[in-house]
Amino acid sequence: GIDITTIGARLGSNKDVSAGTVDVGRRRYTIRFAGQYNVDVLGDLVLEWRDNHPIRLRDIASVAKVPQDRFGVLSQNGGPSIAMNVAPETGVNVLDVMEGVKAAVIELEKNQLGPAGLSLTQVYDETIYIKSSVSMVRNNLILGMLLAVTVLWWFLRRFRATLIVALAIPLCLFSAFIVLDLAGRTLNIISLAGMAFATGMVLDAAIVVLENIFRQREMKLTGDEASFRGTAQVWGALVASSATTVAIFMPVVFLKDEAGQLFADLAITISAAVVASLVVAVTVLPTAASRWIRSGNINDIHSHWWRAVTDKIMWATGSKRLRWSWILGLTITPILLALLLKPAADYLPEGKQNFAFGFLVTPPGLTVDTAEAELTSVIDQRFSPYLHGKKPEIENYFLGFFGSGAFFGLRAKEDGDMEQVIEKVNDELIRGFPDTFGFLSRAPVFRGSRGGRSIEVDLQGDDFESLIAAGQVGVDVLMQALPGANVRPLPGLELAEPEIRLIPNDRRIAEVGWNRSLTATAVRALGSGAFLGEYFDGNRRLNIILRADKWTTPEELSALPLATPSGEIQSVGELVKVTRTAGPSEIRRIDRRRTLTLQVTPPKGMPLEVAIAKIEAEVVPEINPLMPAGGVITYHGTAEALSAALKSMSGSFLLAIIILYLLISALFKSFRDSLLVVLTIPMATVGGIISIRIMDLVLKSGGGQAMDLLTMIGFVILLGLVVNNAILLVYRARDGEREGLSRKDAVESAVRLRLRPILMSTLTSIFGMLPLMLIPGSGTELYRGMAAVIVGGMLVSALFTLLLLPSLLRMNEEKGNNQSPNLSDKVKTGL
Repeated sequence: GIDITTIGARLGSNKDVSAGTVDVGRRRYTIRFAGQYNVDVLGDLVLEWRDNHPIRLRDIASVAKVPQDRFGVLSQNGGPSIAMNVAPETGVNVLDVMEGVKAAVIELEKNQLGPAGLSLTQVYDETIYIKSSVSMVRNNLILGMLLAVTVLWWFLRRFRATLIVALAIPLCLFSAFIVLDLAGRTLNIISLAGMAFATGMVLDAAIVVLENIFRQREMKLTGDEASFRGTAQVWGALVASSATTVAIFMPVVFLKDEAGQLFADLAITISAAVVASLVVAVTVLPTAASRWIRSGNINDIHSHWWRAVTDKIMWATGSKRLRWSWILGLTITPILLALLLKPAADYLPEGKQNFAFGFLVTPPGLTVDTAEAELTSVIDQRFSPYLHGKKPEIENYFLGFFGSGAFFGLRAKEDGDMEQVIEKVNDELIRGFPDTFGFLSRAPVFRGSRGGRSIEVDLQGDDFESLIAAGQVGVDVLMQALPGANVRPLPGLELAEPEIRLIPNDRRIAEVGWNRSLTATAVRALGSGAFLGEYFDGNRRLNIILRADKWTTPEELSALPLATPSGEIQSVGELVKVTRTAGPSEIRRIDRRRTLTLQVTPPKGMPLEVAIAKIEAEVVPEINPLMPAGGVITYHGTAEALSAALKSMSGSFLLAIIILYLLISALFKSFRDSLLVVLTIPMATVGGIISIRIMDLVLKSGGGQAMDLLTMIGFVILLGLVVNNAILLVYRARDGEREGLSRKDAVESAVRLRLRPILMSTLTSIFGMLPLMLIPGSGTELYRGMAAVIVGGMLVSALFTLLLLPSLLRMNEEKGNNQSPNLSDKVKTGL
């Protein structure tokens, strides 16, 4: 006859209570009511007195301190385990965090785990990939420096001259280190890649100055005179080229998305190095040249090449028809090729970490014991041979099941085997379980809600059953439209989560003296247990749970007797209606609307832009007719991020061109000359696109080279590089005209005098970046696309700028071609 709700009220009210303080004589006492029962005497709690005899809790219940119910199972390499994650806070250095974690692990194993016979294994270590990537880009940086210096020596063929120019590399990179430190930035894969990109760029100013000093020495000037005059003649062009290189970074630095944050490191590194290169080129280099280069024989052994190439260029642009042909061909054709060959866009590169993570969608309502017996233990057996020598070997894995599904992660023994491991797991090791499907994929470098390559198609509406019908069709159509894609519905596509629903009979509940709230407490006690409060044992807080004896069927639940305040004994079935039904495993809402999400991971090698286009063209039209009234289809995840990033990147690219044009106009004091420089940009752009296409074909077996956001940033960097050659040519041609040369002679002088520095700076930049583009390894997938864009763009631009700009500069030369033969002869001899 004990009311179960009375038990709950009594158990929940036993607490220690402070009664304040009382002054007794000269002392103040704290009054504390020790009302909390200890576990060992909790059974003495008096629930009721009958005939002067107490009815204690132990008379009707068993009291025990037990582990909480198991709600999941986790194994590591086939054995039971407990897992924990260590997540670094935003802005901290991951390498520093990992050092602290490893030190803490050593201390734990020594003092706590070892004596208890336990061990702690680190399954995932992000710093392995970071250190390997940093080492790779560092080696590529050094190799790029050596290649750039080798190219310098080939042109100059003088050890001291090569050494003078090469000094710009360490001086400028050290300056970049200082600026990064002052800006609060860290050395990472992107900032080190910026150093490698800057290797060739910082030589540009030094090459131009030294080449011009050499030219003055060839005209028999002294060391000091040659250094002063050679630097003064190119000072304006160097300021223009350096200013434009730095200025084009500004629009993209302020992007707020992930690409903008990454670009900031790159922009700061390159900008600092380029500004330092200008300072070094006009201070350190002229001084060193006047002191170290004293030999009188400093003739250019390749001078006959430059004269021959100049003659060919002047011949190729010698008539008005030829000039118009080059101008139209080299401005319109690149634009058409760019539109034709432009690759589809992707978001961020996935990376090549030696770690993969996967999931398993299991049947609704699967118990922990069943999952352990029929799922996780079977997978453990399948994984076991690959842990012990069978190829491809797995070094470590973990596998867990917690109610709504299973998850697992693993590392391959050899980094190069990860693709084979993923294929083996997806094709064999997690297949063959009834009503279960799953997918393993490499863990992305850029994690978070927008990490990886998932497209989240959200079906939203008020009628969830209609959403499920639309989702079932959507999954089938997605698999047909994107063969090889992984599609995961969140939540499941069936209202199949088994449920026992108790519908209250309000009249009977009121007749026995209860209400819905008290009845709910009784029902919770009959289920997994009613939470009544907490018990503090001196070390930790334990939940106090009131729980009835176990029952096995809904019919047995319905027949359970309950004592009520009225004194009647009522069965559960008399107070509530017990029904079997099914419901959703979870309720998902986005923007307050009921949502069914189809999480789509496109097949390997398919850019996100292509996948999104296929979904919009082939999948959405099939789903729309099945959507409930007022339902909508939206996109989240990387699909949403890609759309926003493409808008911001295209806007930033256009803004960079506008800034470039206005800045060059201010430096040249001519909008026309600035337009001549900007017209070289389409050739560089199409060169970058062609390079990406070639790289994609070469790397097709390994996933190809996508046009991701980091690769797009390469086009912005390219803007600041390709205009440098154009600035040198236009600046020198206008100087020649101001000195009295005819337009033809001024252009010929500019081409012949600037051909060597243009080729030197272009080739040193290209060879400096080739290791980043060609040598595979950890982290190279992050900057390989950028390097390909810059190398291809600079190569194509350098070749065709030497035809386009002379054609543009020589327009209308026939109208004012009145130059005397004497001046023309002087130009040919090196004025």
